[in-house]
Amino acid sequence: MKNPRILLTNDDGIRARGLKSLQKIAAELSDDVWIAAPAEEQSGAGRSLTLHDPLRVRKVADKSFAISGTPTDAVLMGVQDLITDKKPNLVLSGVNRGGNVAEDVTFSGTVAGAMQGMQLGIPSIALSQVYSFLPNAEPRWEVCETFGAPIIRRLLEEGWPEDVLININFPDRDPAEVTEVEVTKQGRRDQAIVHADKRTDPRGVDYYWIGFRGAPQSPPEGDDLHAVMGGRISVTPLHVDLTHMETHHRLKGLLGGAPPRK
Repeated sequence: MKNPRILLTNDDGIRARGLKSLQKIAAELSDDVWIAAPAEEQSGAGRSLTLHDPLRVRKVADKSFAISGTPTDAVLMGVQDLITDKKPNLVLSGVNRGGNVAEDVTFSGTVAGAMQGMQLGIPSIALSQVYSFLPNAEPRWEVCETFGAPIIRRLLEEGWPEDVLININFPDRDPAEVTEVEVTKQGRRDQAIVHADKRTDPRGVDYYWIGFRGAPQSPPEGDDLHAVMGGRISVTPLHVDLTHMETHHRLKGLLGGAPPRK
């Protein structure tokens, strides 16, 4: 695909450093790049839509808009309203500050932005830059900037099913240390990293702050988490169907037919 029209979004907000990396990546692929991103950070927003408040749009620059809503809102408005003459050929969401692997994908606004693009019939890719939980650690943006465009270009040449989005996670390594891309499946952590931190305000009233903490993990080979922990770029095809087919087949034999009664 030569010079595709690309729509960029994210969940870290239109002023986020990762969006600048995404612009660099997109500029290697096309000169027809648009931005529709949340005006403020929407990390953890998942696929939420803004249903109870009006949405405001602010034009930031030519082809660049800030939306007072979620990543899903932003992609929906970008495709259906803000880009008027023809819809994008590609949606890129990110680059997220932090990984989106394992169960992260279920509440990730970055993945949700790509999922909305997919739902609108547009090939869509979520990109995230993993970094350490250590104090004062910063993402190595040069990793995604080095490898993002070549990987996306290869994906566009090959194509993928219309009901699938691509989730890419770049490891916390210097670019020279990244030697492999691994196609993975969505993994699952064996220890939770999301927690509610209990605190007390100056009036002595308890409150809670949701946060993340590092925890040792032992993921199996082939998982997205295992790949990035090993310094590899993880590429995971995702889709919306959450049906667990093994349980589906078992329950058909148990509950199929007339409903049970008291």
